[in-house]
Amino acid sequence: MKAIYLFLLLSLVPLIGMAQESALKGKISDKNNNPLPYASIQLVGTVRGVQSNTDGNFVMNNIPSGTYTVKVMNLGYEDGSKEVVLVPGQTTELEIVLSEEPIWIDSFELLSSRGILGQEKLPEVEDFRINAGKKNEVIRVRDLDANLAMNNSRQIFGRTPGISIWENDGSGIQLGVASRGLSPNRSWEFNVRMNGYDITPDPMGYPEAYFTPPMEVVEKIEVIRGASSLQFGPQFGGLLNFVLRRPDQSTRFTAETLNTFGNNGLFSTFNYIGGTEGKWSYTAYYQKRIGQGWRENGYFNTDHAHLEVSYAASNRLRLGFEATYMTTESQQPGGLTDAQFNQDSRQSTRSRNWFSTPWFVPSFSAQYIVSPATKLDWKVFATIAERNSIGFMKAINIEDDFGNRQVDRDFYTTYGSELRMTTEHSLFGFKNTLATGLRYFNGKIDRVQSGVGDNGTDMNFDLLPGTSYPRDLDFRNTNLAAFAENIFRFSEKFLLTAGLRLEQIQSENKGQFSVSNGVPIFMDPVTRTRSFVIGGLGAEYHITPTTELYSNLSQAYRPVLISDLTPPATTDVIDPNLQDARGYNFDFGYRGNIGTVFNFDLSYFHLNYANRIGTITQLDQAGQSYQFRTNLGESVSKGFEGYLEFDPVTAIFKTSRYGFLHFFASLAFVDATYQDFLTTSLVNGQLVESNLKGNQVENAPRKINRYGATYRFRTFSMTWQLSDIGETFADASNTVTPNAAATTGLIPAYKVQDLSASYIFKKRYTLKAGINNLTDERYFTRRAGGYPGPGLMPADGRTFYTTFGLRF
Repeated sequence: MKAIYLFLLLSLVPLIGMAQESALKGKISDKNNNPLPYASIQLVGTVRGVQSNTDGNFVMNNIPSGTYTVKVMNLGYEDGSKEVVLVPGQTTELEIVLSEEPIWIDSFELLSSRGILGQEKLPEVEDFRINAGKKNEVIRVRDLDANLAMNNSRQIFGRTPGISIWENDGSGIQLGVASRGLSPNRSWEFNVRMNGYDITPDPMGYPEAYFTPPMEVVEKIEVIRGASSLQFGPQFGGLLNFVLRRPDQSTRFTAETLNTFGNNGLFSTFNYIGGTEGKWSYTAYYQKRIGQGWRENGYFNTDHAHLEVSYAASNRLRLGFEATYMTTESQQPGGLTDAQFNQDSRQSTRSRNWFSTPWFVPSFSAQYIVSPATKLDWKVFATIAERNSIGFMKAINIEDDFGNRQVDRDFYTTYGSELRMTTEHSLFGFKNTLATGLRYFNGKIDRVQSGVGDNGTDMNFDLLPGTSYPRDLDFRNTNLAAFAENIFRFSEKFLLTAGLRLEQIQSENKGQFSVSNGVPIFMDPVTRTRSFVIGGLGAEYHITPTTELYSNLSQAYRPVLISDLTPPATTDVIDPNLQDARGYNFDFGYRGNIGTVFNFDLSYFHLNYANRIGTITQLDQAGQSYQFRTNLGESVSKGFEGYLEFDPVTAIFKTSRYGFLHFFASLAFVDATYQDFLTTSLVNGQLVESNLKGNQVENAPRKINRYGATYRFRTFSMTWQLSDIGETFADASNTVTPNAAATTGLIPAYKVQDLSASYIFKKRYTLKAGINNLTDERYFTRRAGGYPGPGLMPADGRTFYTTFGLRF
């Protein structure tokens, strides 16, 4: 770790002292001569751009001489532009005045940021992708009153309708979210990315998100529902992209520290530096988070480090490098039986279970502007990581015998590349946009399991001397993909999108399955190759300058996972014709703003999840039973998602000397049920068939409602939030009465409240504080069959935190 921190510091030394050459400087203001901070200033047709500082001033250095058009964009204002002539060795000064009058459609994302505080939507075209016609949300993380030090997902996704959350990991190390009746298990139904590149072990074979960046450095979270499958591939849930704070383009150097203290021994320190000097930009951060956890036998100790450097090699070419490193040390309290939970939900009967996920993600990027209409983006990325666990893993109703613990380890070595292009062209007299891309991915997982560890209590993943892992599997996925999607504009109000994605996936699984009487038992190697095409259509109709109807129908898929190809026993059989799960997502909605006082997004969705994989009992020719894994049937999720936010003070009084109050409601009704889905069981030696048709999909609450209010007065803000979540089942059979091991049974409805506040004074000092689970509700959101259980997994009770920050 020390070497990594030293590397981060040494990498930044040459960037802070570079000399200025010819430059462009200026000021951005409104018609009343008020400075406009954080405006985006771009040189049209180049990769050069900065932001104005808090006084509205900006500087751009090291620019080749020539004639340029300077374009300025700011939230809630019309774009401004001026032509300038830059002379070698001289500094050119200019002032640009922006009009506050809103423009046609981009304004309604911008108006929401100025008055209404909540959800935004993505622009129609951004970051080499098309967002038009898609159900999407943008969560501005830094604007939230929330416990960001602990990655409190209940608060972070509070304004995003329909997001279900597993709240069994109070450490904030991993995020478990889903939508539309899908499983929140480590967010594996989302395509999880950071700054646009993969951060999961293998999106095609093992998409579990073990790594979550610290929310204190996340600028925004982009959520695109299932329609993202065309441009990003799996999963059914869509895209979840964490966008980190970019290099500060308004200053050579800025630094920030946030230090958080809380109960249960919580301490977190987040430290950030960044800036721009000439053609170079840089950021780096380090976060340390440590605590005992809310339950007995809970402990976490995490380190995050990140470096980003970018260089404008020319007016058309920008090069960038990023590297992220994380280490974790997490003690797992394990699950409880229902009786234990009712007695004391803070107790733990597992004192020797530990979990660790070292994670290293480097990436390289290049952006090239071919012409003012055509842009290229190339990313190369890799994940070098591990998933390690040790503990006593028998059912929670079996007492720990304090013997040797079980060790399981995964080693991930993956790399990939994506090339994307957007180009504008004219059709029907309107400007249209084409987005295309190519992707290559190669993922390798080395999985070793069921090793015999020590009988101690500390984190130690070494095997007993002279022993080896009885299970040693190698899994590899290679993926080639190409996509194209186009916006067809037929008027200023109406557009259509259409696209296709071509996929080729090859999966390989081989290795040692187990050891019997000292003799290794090997699996029959499995190789599966498939190619297919998926398509999608979308539409938008702008009813007013700030409201629109939208709709999208896109096919989706989920590749066969490593777990699908790995039988739990040597007698089990994998269907040789096992297929990827296929289906589609449909959305129809109405969203927008009414002035600056009301923001809304109301929509209907329908998700068809076909070819779902499951296991049924079969009989062989000798009448012996075995488990057969195959495509068994489908499920359908449909329902309503709505977001409403209202500012009554602005609506009634226009302005206020005493601050502003905002109310929001994030509402979802989800009807997720199985259709035709075969099940079998063995009764008295006879095979009995049944069907799950009509059963609710497990872990899919029918009601996901969150309500809140935010009060703001100058630089002070306070937010109260209520989460009202309906009951659900832990298994597809919809078992109500819990079993003895607490792995099946009803998961009751619950309500939980949060209260957080923040205050900024003298522009550089920050004070934040809050109470999570204000009324100390005792509830749970998950029953786990394995890690981090097994058993019923309690959510955290009441916790509090205080954050002190300094920026200079």
